[in-house]
Amino acid sequence: MAQITIRYFAAAAEAAGCEEEYWDLNTTDTLEKLRVSLGERYGEPMRKVLRSGSFLVDGVVRRDGAIGTVVDVLPPFAGG
Repeated sequence: MAQITIRYFAAAAEAAGCEEEYWDLNTTDTLEKLRVSLGERYGEPMRKVLRSGSFLVDGVVRRDGAIGTVVDVLPPFAGG
């Protein structure tokens, strides 16, 4: 088990009620597992962000796959 840093931006931070937190997850866990866990913890506001938002995993945009050590939760951005 490793400690994963999860950082939230804009609407994701609003849904989580914080800008950063630490979770104990395996780095072999998937983003889908994280997505489900975030939705369970923070409810519909976070699920709404995750439906159209994205993840940065150790600085790389991803929608699925393994979790790294730093995961940024990004809401959808306007204009592009």
